[in-house]
Amino acid sequence: MKKYIILTVILIWSCNSSSKEEQEVKEITPIEIAEKPILNLEQANKLAALPLDCINTEYPNKLSQTIGADSDLHPPRILHPAFYGCFDWHSAVHGHWSLVSLLRQFPNLEGAQSIKERLLQNISRENIEVEVAYFKGKLNTSYERTYGWAWLLKLAEELHMWEDDTARILEKNLQPLTDLIVEKYIAFLPKLNYPLRVGTHTNTAFGLSFAYDYAEKMNHDGLKQAIIKRAQFFFSEDSNCPMSWEPSGTDFLSPCLEEAALMKRLLPNEEFKIWFEAFLPALKDKSYNLEVGVVSDRLDGHLVHLDGVNFSRAWCLYKIAEGLPEYEHLKNIANHHINYSLPSIFGDSYEGGHWLGSFAIYALNLVDK
Repeated sequence: MKKYIILTVILIWSCNSSSKEEQEVKEITPIEIAEKPILNLEQANKLAALPLDCINTEYPNKLSQTIGADSDLHPPRILHPAFYGCFDWHSAVHGHWSLVSLLRQFPNLEGAQSIKERLLQNISRENIEVEVAYFKGKLNTSYERTYGWAWLLKLAEELHMWEDDTARILEKNLQPLTDLIVEKYIAFLPKLNYPLRVGTHTNTAFGLSFAYDYAEKMNHDGLKQAIIKRAQFFFSEDSNCPMSWEPSGTDFLSPCLEEAALMKRLLPNEEFKIWFEAFLPALKDKSYNLEVGVVSDRLDGHLVHLDGVNFSRAWCLYKIAEGLPEYEHLKNIANHHINYSLPSIFGDSYEGGHWLGSFAIYALNLVDK
């Protein structure tokens, strides 16, 4: 009987030891080095085609409008003469951002003068006055909060950085709406008692990140302080974010990584490293890997969101690794994510084509940061 007990113990020890060895081998297996994605002129011309195909395409359209009477019912081009295309308001806004970003980086972009004329036609003083009036309507004061707000400020920031005569006209035309969105952020943030930790439009960390970029670029202290105060209240004590729960089925943002990318903006590097090691401790391991979000049907407008999560994960990982050599390995994971989704957005259905180009461009802009 004792022989059987001894044999059983040996077998158990042997199995556990073998399992442990296999686990250790798995943990140190190097992750394949991904080819670094590059945004060059050829790629820029292909990416510009996506917003050009939709910024003046009125239908199909998702208005997300609250109506109070028959008189509120109008076609998108009447309600939003500046940003009526690309299926919804926020996609139209970041479609315009895409074109501005590409023109700023590639002045010899194909059809550059024609693109400038379209931008001037859409972002005119008169059109922006109508957009401002819509946001001031009593039934739509929270319209596009805060996802569309964030992209509007990203557009304003990009115009400010673009050294071109056209940019000065567009920036001036957009300014009343920019100022209104800044006011809305400052008024809203103190009233938000709990952050939205979701992988879609209302994600609080994403909305604060883009707004902070604008505030920093424009040296808008009031907006910066409102964001810093609320972000610290929401996120400073967070730890052990459940990355294994991500992504949800139709996410296009990573709740964990968006929060980390926001805190990277707000904290000095040494403070951020302490916070981040408690928040996502596994990411310090150089063998850490994160599987891409797999898209099963790019004709499904919700399932194709997972291409978006790949691009947004990438821009967060680049931001987190910026200036931190111990997290340099995260850039390789970001490269894998971009390389998985980038080829699919060209010639894609309208479900993805009307917005994914912007996500790709923003991620590609951060590759070498």
